[in-house]
Amino acid sequence: MVLRCFFEIFGSLLVTVSAAGLIGGGGIPKPGEVSLAHRGVLFLDELPEFSRLALEVLRQPMEDRFVTIGRARAVYTFPASFLLAASMNPCPCGYWGNETDSQGCICSPLKITNYRSKISGPLLDRIDLHVEVPRMDYKDLGAAKMQTSSAEMKAIVEQAHAIQKERYAGSGLMFNSELSGKLLREHVRLDTESAALLEKSFELLGLSVRAYDRILKIARTIADLEGQPAVQKEHVAEALHYRCLDKK
Repeated sequence: MVLRCFFEIFGSLLVTVSAAGLIGGGGIPKPGEVSLAHRGVLFLDELPEFSRLALEVLRQPMEDRFVTIGRARAVYTFPASFLLAASMNPCPCGYWGNETDSQGCICSPLKITNYRSKISGPLLDRIDLHVEVPRMDYKDLGAAKMQTSSAEMKAIVEQAHAIQKERYAGSGLMFNSELSGKLLREHVRLDTESAALLEKSFELLGLSVRAYDRILKIARTIADLEGQPAVQKEHVAEALHYRCLDKK
C-alpha cells in the first residue's frame, strides 16, 4: 500500500491544489493525484482548507473508482480506486470541545458552522469513518503500552481480509467496500434488533441511502475483524458511532 501525502499546511503556509491536479487534466490528459494513489491511500490534511471545487471533484472517483476525462478527439479513463484519509480541526481555532483552563475556543457558532459546511453533505456521505480524536492528558503521554500493538492489529486485519477473500471467491469482488445492491443485502443480513436500531438511527440522524449502505458495509467489516459470521446489533451500533459528523 502506497501512502501519498501531497497536501500539508504548516502554520500560516497554505498550499492549494486544483481540481485538475486531483483528478487529472491537460491538453493530453495526465493522471491526477487520485489515480497516482490507485490501490493506495490518498491523505488530505486540513480538509476544509481545500477549495470547494477541489473537494467536490473527489465525489465521482470515490464512487466509481475511476476517472473519465473527455477531450474533442478522445475520452481518457484512469483508475482511481484509493482509500481516502483526511483530517480536520473541530473549528478554525482548533479548541472546540478541547477547552483547558488556559485555552478555550474563540470561534462563534456561525464561524464553526461555516467552517464545517465547507465539506458538503454528498462528500461526507462518501467518507465511511468519522473518528474524533480528543485532546490527550499529560499523564497519558507516557503510557507504557497501547491496548493493541501494530503487529497484533496487522494480524487481525489480515485475518479479516482472508475471510472476505473466501466469501467473495469467484464473484470478482475483494472487499466489503465493493458490495452494492443485491449482493450487499445478501451478505449483510440483520436480525430484528439490529434492523430496529438502524431504522431508528436512520430517521433520527436523517441519513441518506448511501450512508445506510455504507453503515451496513462497515458493520460487516467489524464483524469480520471479530471473526463473527453474522452481523450483530453491537456491530451496527459501532458502525453508527463512526457517523459522528452526521450528528452535528
